[in-house]
Amino acid sequence: MCGIVGLYLKNPELRSGLGTLFSPMLAQMRDRGPDSAGIAVYRDAAASDAKVVVYHPETPYGWDAVAGELADRLGCPVTAEPVANHAILTGGSSATALRDAVFASCPGVRVMSAGTSLEIYKDVGLPAEVLDRFRVSAMSGSHAIGHTRMATESAVSTEGAHPFNTGEDLCLVHNGSLSNHNGLREWLSTHKGIPFQTDNDSEVAAAYLTWRMSEGATLSEALEAALSDLDGFYTFAIGTRDGFAVLRDPVACKPAVMAETDDWVAMASEFRALAALPGIEAATVWEPKPATVYSWGRA
Repeated sequence: MCGIVGLYLKNPELRSGLGTLFSPMLAQMRDRGPDSAGIAVYRDAAASDAKVVVYHPETPYGWDAVAGELADRLGCPVTAEPVANHAILTGGSSATALRDAVFASCPGVRVMSAGTSLEIYKDVGLPAEVLDRFRVSAMSGSHAIGHTRMATESAVSTEGAHPFNTGEDLCLVHNGSLSNHNGLREWLSTHKGIPFQTDNDSEVAAAYLTWRMSEGATLSEALEAALSDLDGFYTFAIGTRDGFAVLRDPVACKPAVMAETDDWVAMASEFRALAALPGIEAATVWEPKPATVYSWGRA
């Protein structure tokens, strides 16, 4: 059992308060996932600078030395901004190039996310502790998705926490379990060159969507294909630079509820995560149908 939440702010005037609105939603999912928690926040959609959020268990860690090593490898300036036991690295010709340089030069450093808008922060601990650790309540942005984990098939670790990111500015959180992830991971790694950092089935789902979209599919088209190619039970919340989407498997045994007003759209595993949002009393509230893609923004 895990808890997932998502919030997309349609009204730009609310975006400076994204973290204030989002943090109580994730905290409400404590009972569904006390092992670890994570947040994916989308900042300025028009941003173009490549950035990679990285993690190392030592705090403080020598992030300036890491940035210097990456600058030497890439032949351009790289900066590091520490955020608790994470850091935001900025520089390089693309987020993928910067990510690959981290893989090649910094074997003890884990990549949490890569893109121009997306930042992922995740760690072991109760949701409220993780939210405080990364000062999520002060964050601004257009949308965010989050996850609280009760581990069932892989270790309780920062690396095993959600969200998972594999392609630039794409991330996924997942409540459920996939039964064909081992074979799909091998195929995506061997035939499509997608790197994996964990044995978590949710990372495979994120990588599958990255591959589909790299072939030209929209996020909605990739999710439609996932209904045939991903075997298991799941509720997904997926973020891209342009919006977010929700998908339940054809059986839909994992809980989900959605709500929408003129100002925002939100989803959660349970309604209590939505109950404090402004205007919820007048919102349209519904249970998402099985095997149906819901998306907002330009996703």
